[in-house]
Amino acid sequence: MSTIIVTGSAGFIGFHVAKALLDRGDIVIGLDDFNPYYDPQLKVARDEILKKESNFLSINVDISDLAPLEILFRNYNPSIVCHLAAQAGVRYSLINPYAYQKSNLEGFVNLIELSKQHSVDRFVYASSSSVYGGNTKLPYSEDDPVETPVSLYAATKRSNELIAYTYTHLWNMQTIGLRFFTVYGPWGRPDMAYWSFLEAMRYGEPIKVFNYGRNRRDFTYIDDVTKGVLSALTVDKLDKYEIINLGNNQPVELMDFIESLEDLSGLKAIKEMVDAQPGDVVATFASIDRASSKLGFKPSTSLKEGLLPFIRWYEDQSILVQSVRDFRLSKS
Repeated sequence: MSTIIVTGSAGFIGFHVAKALLDRGDIVIGLDDFNPYYDPQLKVARDEILKKESNFLSINVDISDLAPLEILFRNYNPSIVCHLAAQAGVRYSLINPYAYQKSNLEGFVNLIELSKQHSVDRFVYASSSSVYGGNTKLPYSEDDPVETPVSLYAATKRSNELIAYTYTHLWNMQTIGLRFFTVYGPWGRPDMAYWSFLEAMRYGEPIKVFNYGRNRRDFTYIDDVTKGVLSALTVDKLDKYEIINLGNNQPVELMDFIESLEDLSGLKAIKEMVDAQPGDVVATFASIDRASSKLGFKPSTSLKEGLLPFIRWYEDQSILVQSVRDFRLSKS
């Protein structure tokens, strides 16, 4: 049994990772600031599930605020930090860059520095497939050059990897960066296409199909990703500095994705074909050879197999998803 800090524990991936750690008996200190990037009630609902477990402690804190983090590390002395909190979203980074500066840069430095000071055994953090930028070589390998990010979000994630390398080099910290590829599933993020498209279809509203549907994404189901994260937290014989892709290794064209949503939901999409969005990449496609060999990572969920439980969850959570919709509309 370990004491593990999970940042972003009320977020999508953080919630699932925290729940899996709790289920296996670890003590989880969950940190989240419940910010209004999307309806905070969704985060509160996730957090309420976690708080039913006696080995979970929920703490509302902004990771860019160093002082309370210092107290937390001193009081709880974690053996592992799983840093999943971040300001998410490529498109939002075009209009609110300072949110990324504070959370993804200042917050990251705060957490890795405190992990160094308190001799944390392993610092695992979320990177992103977006760091590959405009790379045209597919699939994306961890050894590919990643020096041309095409969004501020991607630049902050690449910066995290470089900062982690420095801490490993200078202080021999073990840092494990996980490049996530379009994670989806129940309790997901409402700014992602699988949620926003389903909502639009439900209300008979058009969806914007960027790049005329030619984009491809390596959709990766949350249960597969969660298993990969837990392996990164615990398996032996990882190098001191690691960068590892966690993707499904099966990219899907956007039009095929929409058709799958239609088939499974019984709804029809009103498609508005538009140009590519600034900051978007045409395709993401993960090489998972390293994840397979080092983490035993074997994603097993096809897109349709993963979309179905999301659609069922969405239908079951009618009050919550209506709150999320109302919140978004109130801000538009």
